[in-house]
Amino acid sequence: MIRIGMGQIEVIPGNPRKNKETILQAIAYAKALRLDLLILPELALSGYLIGDVWDQPAFVNECVTMGEDIIKATQNIAVIFGNVGVDTTKHNADGRVRKYNAIFAAQNGKVIAPQESPYPFVIKTLDPNYRFFNEARYFTNLTTVAYELHRPVEELLGLLPFSFKGEPFTVAPLLCEDSWDENYLISPTTTLQEKSQLLETPIDAYINISASPFTLGKNERRHRLFQTRAKELNAPIFYINSIGLQNNGKSLCTFDGQSTVYTAEGQIGVQLPAYESTIQPVLLEKLATTYEPVNLLEGQPVKRELPPLPAPNEIEQIYNTLHYGIRSFLKQTGIKKIVIGVSGGIDSALNAALYATILDPSQIYLVNMPSRFNSHATKDLAAQLAHNLGCHYAVCPVEDSLQLTTNQLSELSFSRPTGETESLTLSSFVKENIQARDRSSRILAGIAAAVGGAFTCNGNKTEFTIGYATLYGDLAGFLAATGDLWKYQVYGLAQYLNTVIFKRQVIPQGTIDIIPSAELSENQDITKGQGDPLQYEYHDRLFRAFIEPWNRLSPEDILLAYKEKRLVSLLDLPQPIEQYFKSAHDFIADLERWWNLFSGMAVAKRIQSPPVIVVSRRAYGGDLQESQMKPYYTDAYYSLKAELL
Repeated sequence: MIRIGMGQIEVIPGNPRKNKETILQAIAYAKALRLDLLILPELALSGYLIGDVWDQPAFVNECVTMGEDIIKATQNIAVIFGNVGVDTTKHNADGRVRKYNAIFAAQNGKVIAPQESPYPFVIKTLDPNYRFFNEARYFTNLTTVAYELHRPVEELLGLLPFSFKGEPFTVAPLLCEDSWDENYLISPTTTLQEKSQLLETPIDAYINISASPFTLGKNERRHRLFQTRAKELNAPIFYINSIGLQNNGKSLCTFDGQSTVYTAEGQIGVQLPAYESTIQPVLLEKLATTYEPVNLLEGQPVKRELPPLPAPNEIEQIYNTLHYGIRSFLKQTGIKKIVIGVSGGIDSALNAALYATILDPSQIYLVNMPSRFNSHATKDLAAQLAHNLGCHYAVCPVEDSLQLTTNQLSELSFSRPTGETESLTLSSFVKENIQARDRSSRILAGIAAAVGGAFTCNGNKTEFTIGYATLYGDLAGFLAATGDLWKYQVYGLAQYLNTVIFKRQVIPQGTIDIIPSAELSENQDITKGQGDPLQYEYHDRLFRAFIEPWNRLSPEDILLAYKEKRLVSLLDLPQPIEQYFKSAHDFIADLERWWNLFSGMAVAKRIQSPPVIVVSRRAYGGDLQESQMKPYYTDAYYSLKAELL
């Protein structure tokens, strides 16, 4: 039996000293458990999303030196971990010293070098270059090394030859993307299998070390891919992922762990909990197909078969991700007090409830800022929310300050050298924006400074998509925790918090039932049924099609599907399209209205919006790369439009 430790540790981005301490503690713990091999995640010393910190030679050298300390600590144990590899004799295309995203292996204080490799570490073969992944900016891959050496890349992919209890134990090492090779020209996994057959050296385990952030549906796809691959290889696959919160400035990514062992039969043998730092021992019989987690209390293997994993609950996953992400971000930033503007609506209520799952109520300040346009119903709901949560609560009316600003601007006169003067005319729209900015930039920012905290942005992804928020107003804040949630997910999460987390009605049912409205003018009176200009059931799904699919949809795709009567299935709508629009004219007018905003002014707003916690397949911020351009419609779109009208 080989005793293998699944080292699902928390990695702090940009803090190799702290990460080294964590790794050394993990090694000491693994030795205490008498493990033979401890596996740790990708870039376990540096972190994965650290931006252009990679351009600092001092930081890189620190990681290299600390990696050497890890190797020295492997007396009486073998360790596999991810770190940066450096070749000071070579330079990248940008002129900086050559760096590699690498796997290091060591046993008894000595490096275990991969066969055929020109370096004493395993170099990542496949560099992802999509979403927020941009490894080619910093690292050189194995393909480039092979090109320089005039050798096939397949020759440089090497196995790691360990020895346990006097018996050889051969590992096929893979770095994250190297297993997600469906669409690449080379398959590292297949190459390693072929090399083992050529050398007549059976592979005892494929080991993939990763730094893989959570998004909805990703783990399910991984299970399908890795289970199929394990069965094809007739060998176990160990997938080891880190936990933690890392970011690229705009996208806060939670690393959920969920490290997994896939058996040679293509089954899930072990899966570790999400967002939990742990060292899980697993007993592996050499060349066997069964895996037994160790009962640490009894010190004996526990015979069991892992039952089929239940279908993941989307809202539960969203809650776990946001809870972990907010808690981690507050810890990283040192923010201990939160100010939230509560309107009585669903978005602010959800944000208040989320923060209340993390902070003591005494650290949360809820502020209702009514004007003459706010109804008694929403004001009462805001007060009820604060009472239910037990938070600080205050009412700060804005009517006087709004009138002051409005009067000042209305009376303002601009003069020119020619003697001409011009006064301002304030439209209803301008007055609405003045309200939103007064609430955020003046009141919430002032209160946050006074209590020594920060104020939130309560926006959601639907609003961000079409810029249905005021720049420097309700778009402001230190974090948009719900900024990657569609409106239907906002409602689902509110219900989940009440029923599952708090087990009582913390978010008032009236807040959930009331029509969503900004309440910024007499045209947004909820007592008259005047809410937001969106049919969320339809528009959530339309906007999602603009952003999240791998091949994003444009008005041409939407209009063609409308013409061919397959829009319901394309967007996964709960009702026929006729329930939302009476005619093709109405449908097209609506489509163009929102596309023009999505591709126009909303881009400028999103660029200046707070960071979001990523949950979807593509979030705003550093995940979706955007340029400020004019909205564009293809010739095919105009032809379809003319035909339908």
